[in-house]
Amino acid sequence: MEDTLKKLDSAKCRAIGRSCACYNLRRAARAITRLYDDFLRPSGLRTTQYSVLMAAKLRGPATLTKLAELTVTERTTLTRNLTVLERKGFILIEPGSDRRERQVAITEQGQNALMAATPLWETAQAHIEKGLGEDRMGSLLKDLSDLTALALIT
Repeated sequence: MEDTLKKLDSAKCRAIGRSCACYNLRRAARAITRLYDDFLRPSGLRTTQYSVLMAAKLRGPATLTKLAELTVTERTTLTRNLTVLERKGFILIEPGSDRRERQVAITEQGQNALMAATPLWETAQAHIEKGLGEDRMGSLLKDLSDLTALALIT
């Protein structure tokens, strides 16, 4: 163990930082989340809330488990986000057909919030698309989809 620590010098640490897919994806995700949050701020929604509302709109009503799978989010994290949205009246959480499961549905108020936030999201999206260009944006989305699939297989 001590020999390993001696070999892990600054150059090795920098090389790991430059090449680590996880570190670089998380770093980019934090930066992009901050950017989208800034654009969405006038709506009162955060990027995570916007995404959950969109998933509930597309799939709703959906079980908590299904929403967690769709958004690749831990159930506990999703529950925290849903609690905020429920408190704002944007979603309704009710018992499902199985008493252990809960159904999540977007409310009319939630749909209105989603509609109000969408032009702000479109502005953020256009900012990214303009910066990357159409080809790079398409490649990025495909690569991210491939990485997600790879991660979910293991």
